[in-house]
Amino acid sequence: MIIKTLGFFFLGVGITLASPAVSVVAQNTPSPKPIPIQVPVINNPEVNTPPPVVPPLQLITSESACNSQKCLGWDEQLWGKNGDRQALLNAIDLSLNYLKTNKAVQAYANYPIKEISLDRVRRSLLRFRELVVNSRSAAELQAAVNREFVFYQSIGNDGNGTVKFTAYYEPEYVASRERTAIYQYPIYRVPQDFKQWTKPHPKRVDLEGKDGLQGDKGKLNGLELLWFSDRLDPYIIQIQGSAQIRLTDGTRTSIGFAGGTDYPWTSIGRELVKDGKLTGGSMPQLLSYFRANPLEMDNYLPRWERFVFFRETNGNPATGSLSVPVTAERSIATDKSLMPPGALALINTSFPFVVGNNRMENRRVDRFVLDQDTGSAIKGPGRVDYFMGTGKVAGDRAGVTGTNGTLYYLLLKEETKAGDRPCPKVNKGN
Repeated sequence: MIIKTLGFFFLGVGITLASPAVSVVAQNTPSPKPIPIQVPVINNPEVNTPPPVVPPLQLITSESACNSQKCLGWDEQLWGKNGDRQALLNAIDLSLNYLKTNKAVQAYANYPIKEISLDRVRRSLLRFRELVVNSRSAAELQAAVNREFVFYQSIGNDGNGTVKFTAYYEPEYVASRERTAIYQYPIYRVPQDFKQWTKPHPKRVDLEGKDGLQGDKGKLNGLELLWFSDRLDPYIIQIQGSAQIRLTDGTRTSIGFAGGTDYPWTSIGRELVKDGKLTGGSMPQLLSYFRANPLEMDNYLPRWERFVFFRETNGNPATGSLSVPVTAERSIATDKSLMPPGALALINTSFPFVVGNNRMENRRVDRFVLDQDTGSAIKGPGRVDYFMGTGKVAGDRAGVTGTNGTLYYLLLKEETKAGDRPCPKVNKGN
């Protein structure tokens, strides 16, 4: 859920203040000659004007986007034996579908940067799609993009363009439709009266207890959707927002986000670091700690007070906040109160890749992506969550992703100017 913060201020103009000095000035003296009165100077109280609003995206010059040192947009993952050009084309089509909806019309009617309109985003996607189809190499696509598009850069979390990148994924788990001696930890449907729940909402500990087994004693009774053998499974699904499920009867299904209580994100890894239990708060470290110290879950898991509900999606892929499926390594989540939904973006950052002997190594990459999701922890212009995909490898990679980078949105030039030039022949933008 996106929470917009609005700044309000009061301007004290035309307000009459009742004070002794004001009443003296207002009186008429019955004497035939007016008596001069020294009127004290009343300083108006300081008006706390809000600081000027800085747009989350800034148009950068063509020289910044492409010069003799580097050019943005070198995306080598599109070509080669394992290239995913078709996946990118599918992701573009999903964004185009979203842009036809009333939800998109409403979002862009309120978007604060007026030159980033729904029509311009749509035209940009259509033209970029043509370029992806017709380009024969990363260099050819890069040159065409720099020739025909402009780049709007996120101001980042420091005003200088620094963006923190994390990653999420769709886990796969085994679950049961019935509670058994092994499968005891449930995930829940959204209550029918959830919209009528008063705020503040019940916290996680109020809904399922410290041990995660008390849900049938309160508001969650009868809402169990599936049961898991490991307490961490439903917890991680609540973090990720969806999951593919292998049922104990041999069939498959999937679940997706259906709603959640109104509490902010709390990083359990960070809590463990703060308490001196871990030196790093990555997902692998967190899981390893709880495997070795299972009773500690009763203490730490309730610290994330938000509780997430799910619906069965019958094997469909993970779906983002735009109600379209997200695509592995081609979809991102951002703060949708600031960033243009469904738009074409370019990210430059480092991601972990699996190399020999199951080791991970970070590589700096440029990726064309579609902005198709959001998250309760993704707030401000300096945060991006990158969708890694489905399954264990995607989860292993997502769990150790956490680097800085840059984020750009690509839009067609409004008109081609005589001074525009093709990108110099450089290989990579890294």
